Formats: sequence, structure tokens, C-alpha cells
Amino acid sequence: MKRYPEYKESGVGWIGEIPNHWRYSRLKFHLTENSGGVWGEDDEFGNGTYVLRSTEITIDGHWNLQNIIRRQLSNEETEKFLLKKYDLVITKSSGSQDHIGKTGLVDEKIESMFVCYSNFVQRIRPKNHINSKFLHYFMNCPLAREQYKYQSETTTGLANLSTKSINELLISLPPIHEQTQIANFLDRKTEQIDELIRIKKRQIELLQEQRTALINQVVTKGLDPNVEMKPSGVEWIGKIPKHWEVRRNRRIFHERDDKSATGKEELLTVSHITGVSPRAEKKNIGMFLAETMEGYKHCSVGDLVINTMWAWMGALGVSSFDGIVSPSYNVYQLKSSEYVPKYYDYLYRTPNHIKEIIRWSKGIWHSRWRLYPDAFFSMFTITPPFREQAKIVDFLNCKNKQIDELITAEQRKIELLKEYRQSLISEAVTGKIDVRNEV
Repeated sequence: MKRYPEYKESGVGWIGEIPNHWRYSRLKFHLTENSGGVWGEDDEFGNGTYVLRSTEITIDGHWNLQNIIRRQLSNEETEKFLLKKYDLVITKSSGSQDHIGKTGLVDEKIESMFVCYSNFVQRIRPKNHINSKFLHYFMNCPLAREQYKYQSETTTGLANLSTKSINELLISLPPIHEQTQIANFLDRKTEQIDELIRIKKRQIELLQEQRTALINQVVTKGLDPNVEMKPSGVEWIGKIPKHWEVRRNRRIFHERDDKSATGKEELLTVSHITGVSPRAEKKNIGMFLAETMEGYKHCSVGDLVINTMWAWMGALGVSSFDGIVSPSYNVYQLKSSEYVPKYYDYLYRTPNHIKEIIRWSKGIWHSRWRLYPDAFFSMFTITPPFREQAKIVDFLNCKNKQIDELITAEQRKIELLKEYRQSLISEAVTGKIDVRNEV
């Protein structure tokens, strides 16, 4: 895109040049209000006033209103802290430096919800010579966010912005009609980019759905589409290849319950997303070993680990690591070398097996459900011959690698689109490109 005909030095090194007819100044000169919010009292009956928090603002300045809460506010508080169209709401306190300064723009939808704002965010209200959309784009661009990193103060692990630090923000500012042109241009362009991102995300979802369907088909029906089938004798399993078997888990697994003696082994975790993996945070457990690691169970490569409390969500998997796991997990070891561990990793994470785990779990509704060993051992499992298990695993490993590469490629395209989006916004609101006549 073209540049402006003439530029001048802003006088601020990190702002650099700005168009000749632009100016730079501090934000405080362009606001009618810059004030913190209110938290209010607990809302016992759910009929209080909506209060926006920093968690309702995404890192790139959009709104996420799925979990907005209500609080009890007095009439005076509601009147004072009520948000109006064109207000901007800035995150001023967060445990993450990346979230400091993220800014949401109040639109017709927010205004119509009769919403106030919490004490962890700040409201600014621009003067008439400022286009709020233009300012919203500027506040979320790196030129603004980087200033906040240097101006924020840290207390008890939280980074904080103050009214003063927001007032002192330096902005590069064109005339009002040009602000509107830039904002309209960015609205069009970001909508186009966001649509491309949505398409890429949908492609990733389709690839993940394809993976799930492929795994489910292969681990339950085999690789030969022409194989003769027979009833399995188990309703939820349905038909299986004629030469396959169905066995109860007690014939396939035995429970492993040997405890850690030293606690120096790798500490593993299990979730519905990663299966079995090392804990993300490395803990130094040597000093308080006997007290904190008591009851932790051994786990070896090839063992099936089930998170007893979250099995109903699919938090299970066959381990690729030697280590120890929480006492709240159950560890099951294959009884014979005729079983291929990775086959059971694929099998147990299929939707029908998760449904069966839910059926056998005990407790009261979701988070209180538990899959205990006696229930696990009573469940049925499909058992192909060893060589077919191995062939299925090799086939799925290959297909998974291909799908992972396709997903990685789409994710990279999404990142590039996001980088382009951010670069376009930054260059437009700082005058590095001239978009006045762009359509």
C-alpha cells in the first residue's frame, strides 16, 4: 500500500515519523472521562446488574460474553458506572503482562444490555474529535500495548495500570474525518481476514473429525473393508470381523498398584487432550518427598493410565513414559505380549468407549463420576489378533502424522493471517500507510 506524500519526525524515537498533517499527544487531552469501576455485592438471586470484567475482553480486543456475571449495585453506582456506546474499557490489572491494556469498545449490543464495569478495568470516554473505533484499533496495537508494559506497576504478582499511566499514553492522531476513514477501512479488512481465519479453523475441525471417524472405523472394524462380520454379542459394540474376539477387561489387564519408593521418577499427568504426558511444571520434590509423594504409583511405558475422576471426559491413555502418577489415577498393565499397547490407546479414546466408561462410572453427575477398577474390569473390549493390532497401529500412526501435518499447516496460515491483521492495523493507525482512498 502507498505511503502518505509527506512525513515529519514525531520527536519520539519509538513513534518515528508520522504524516505531515498528523499530530501526536498524550491520551489525557482527548478524554472526557478516565475512571475505574465497581465490583458490588454478591448477587444471590441472579437479577442484579451485569458487570464486565477483564475476562470478557479477548487479548485482541473483542468481546466474549458467555460468562458475564451479575452483581448487586446501588442505584447510584449503576448510574455512575453504566457503560454507553463508544466508551472503551481497558484491562488495568492482570497476572499476565500480555493482557494488560487489552481494550473493548462498547457497541449497541453492550449498551442495550444495561452493563456496568468492574474495578479491574478502566473506562475511558473520548471527546467529540476522537473516533472511538479508531481509538479502539490504536489501543490494541503494539504501539499502545508496548507503552503499557513499561508504565504498569507490579504488586503481589499482578501488573497494574493507573489512571495516570493511561492518561500518559502517547497516540498519533489524524483529523477526525481521517480517523473515520481509517476505522472504516480496518473494519472491512479485518472482517475479511477474520472470515479467512474462521474458514481455516473450520478446516482444522473437519480434519479432527476425519481423524476421529477414521480411528473409530479402523479400531472397531479393521483395515479390510470386505472382511466377513459377525455380531459381537455386545449391543454397544455391534458387529466385528468374524475372527476377532470380545473380552472383558479383566482378561486383558491387571491393576498395577506399586508405590514410589523415592519419588525421583518423572511425574506424569493424564488428560482428555494430551493422554499421558509429563507435567508441564517441573517440581523439585526431593526436599519434601516422603510427605508429598506418598501413595504415588509407578507407571511404565505401555501401561494404561486412567484419571479416575475425569475418565468420563476421556482423561486416559497408554503411557509412552516411565514415571509415577497421582494416587487418584488407576494404572493397568497388559497381561500378555499378544496385546499391542498403542492399539488400546486408540481404542479407549473413541467416542463409543468413552460413552461406555460414562455408563460404568459411579457417582452423581459429571464431575462426581468415578471409574473404579471393578467397573473397568467388567467392561468389554474388542480384541483383534496381535498382527492386526500392530497393522492397525502402523496405519493409524501414518494417517495421524499426515493429518497432524495438515493441521499444523492450517495453524501456521492462521498465525500468518493474525500477524498480517495486526501489522495492517498498526501501520494504518500510525500513518505508515495511506488508506484514505482504499476500498
